[in-house]
Amino acid sequence: MLSTIKRSLPLQLLTAAIMAWFFATIIPTVANITEPVTEQAWYQLILLGKTTYIGLLKMIIGLVVMLSLMQGITNIGSTLKLKTLGVSTLIFYSLTSIIAISLGLGAALLMPEWQPLVEPVTVADHIRLIEQDTVTGSSITAKLLAMALVNPFSALVNGNLLAIVLFSLLFSVSLLLSLPPKHVVFDVIEGLNKGLNKLVQGIIRLAPIAVFAIVFEFTIRGNTGLFGQLALFALLVFVLTLIHGLIVLPTLAKIFTGIKFSTLFKAISAPLAMAFATSSSSATLPLSMQAAEKELGISQSTSSFVLPLGAVMNMDGTALFEGVAAIFLAQLFGIDLSTTGIVMIFIMAMVSSVGAPGMPSGSMSGMQLVMLAAGIPLEGIAILLIIERPLDTFRTAVNVEGDLVAALVVDKWQQNKS
Repeated sequence: MLSTIKRSLPLQLLTAAIMAWFFATIIPTVANITEPVTEQAWYQLILLGKTTYIGLLKMIIGLVVMLSLMQGITNIGSTLKLKTLGVSTLIFYSLTSIIAISLGLGAALLMPEWQPLVEPVTVADHIRLIEQDTVTGSSITAKLLAMALVNPFSALVNGNLLAIVLFSLLFSVSLLLSLPPKHVVFDVIEGLNKGLNKLVQGIIRLAPIAVFAIVFEFTIRGNTGLFGQLALFALLVFVLTLIHGLIVLPTLAKIFTGIKFSTLFKAISAPLAMAFATSSSSATLPLSMQAAEKELGISQSTSSFVLPLGAVMNMDGTALFEGVAAIFLAQLFGIDLSTTGIVMIFIMAMVSSVGAPGMPSGSMSGMQLVMLAAGIPLEGIAILLIIERPLDTFRTAVNVEGDLVAALVVDKWQQNKS
């Protein structure tokens, strides 16, 4: 049994999570602790596992995205093949996002309406809201451009994945157009990637320790009691997310590649577990790339292009959540959404999910754009924050699953074309 766990990362993550829950449950009742558990030195020591793992990933994630994309693009060999791969990727990402948003909006509109609020909602002082008069189509475009068009070194320092992706795409295409296929620069990029991948493999070995710390903290703090009066909304989002993750995405993978549901989930179980534990698609990216190439047999040129791009552009779970949340908040505030309002929610959920930070609760800024487009008061953010964090774990896992399924499908399309 121990040898099986030692060989299987998903089993290690599951074992770590169960052990963390068990110890966090019994320690407060068995140990004679007079002070709160969260103030104990040993509790802070446990949390170092989470801090170390997330910190190491933050340290390298920008380089992972940049070098992976650069190698993926330069390995393609020609701008014509790159165009084909890029178009295929964008088509599939758009397809899954449209399905996710349609599923969320359709289910939310068919549900019985939630009762309007009778008391005003106040927003905590530390929550920054977007100015309503600055949100237009042009200002949103300007905001995305401002995020993307920055110094690449600044983007690496600040973890601005959208800017990193754009620079990597432009610079890699320029290298393809200006250098011969066997140039030493391409060998340097490949060598740097090999070294970085070896570092990533070492960091991934710490994943069970990080999961233990995360689950332990979550259980000790009692975050499961956050649902309260939002239970129905949380349940709806949870069920829809499961439908998209367990039925829609695997069905698309089955239709386009013929892979069995069981084979797919066995291959991607480790990155899904990590995405669930960390609520960060960016932090899961190294593990996703490893699973794509070793477990699903996806070519490196495809995985190193599709997956980093997906960590920035493909947020199925986030888009679904924003659609359902917009309908939920509109009904709470007594706003009668017209067809135009619903269409605006659909469009803004698509737009705002692109470039959303791949970190915990990274969708809240995008959620504000959706709310403003539908005329929903931004005070509603205070309501969502009560329940958003627990739900974030599930939708992040679906985001990562969508990236992996996209890589699998696009790789199959590329094989059929060659």
